Formats: sequence, structure tokens, C-alpha cells
Amino acid sequence: MMLANYGYKDASGDFFITIDTDKCNGCGDCVNACPATVFAVVDEDPSDPLREEPVAVVSVEKKKKLKYECNPCKPQTTRSVIPCISACTVGAITHSW
Repeated sequence: MMLANYGYKDASGDFFITIDTDKCNGCGDCVNACPATVFAVVDEDPSDPLREEPVAVVSVEKKKKLKYECNPCKPQTTRSVIPCISACTVGAITHSW
């Protein structure tokens, strides 16, 4: 199993998005579902140079900002479904929160 982890840990908590690249089929549904445009689909997996199929990644400019970019979608009393997770029909995306 290949897991691509994006994010960081600081004094206020863990802020990680994990994409299981073995499950990801590069469909781009997470890109369309994310209101903060955190995801992108690339032609090759940067973590696995032998894979040549498209795969979702967290875009370079969003990696250090996940705490802020993803905050509006964090589960709260009014929102129990995270858009990117619910859009991913193959179950390749998880979050640390």
C-alpha cells in the first residue's frame, strides 16, 4: 500500500490528508468537490516513479496551508460529511481530524 501524506503537526494538532495511491484512480472527483481547491490530478505519482497512471495529490501551494484551507470542511455540528472524502468513491482519501 502506498500512502501519500500531506500536512504537518504543530502545537494545535495534526493536519494531514492521506491519499492511498493504490486506491486512487485519478478520476478528479476530489478536485471538483473541494471548495478550497486543495487537490490536483497529476499524470504521474510523485511518490512512486514506476506508476504511470494519473493520481490525486495535494497541490504544492496548499501543502503548508491545510490547517486553514481545510478548516471550513472540518466536521462540526452542521457538517458531518467532508466533501473530498464523500466524493472519493474508491475511498482513497482520509484526514487526521
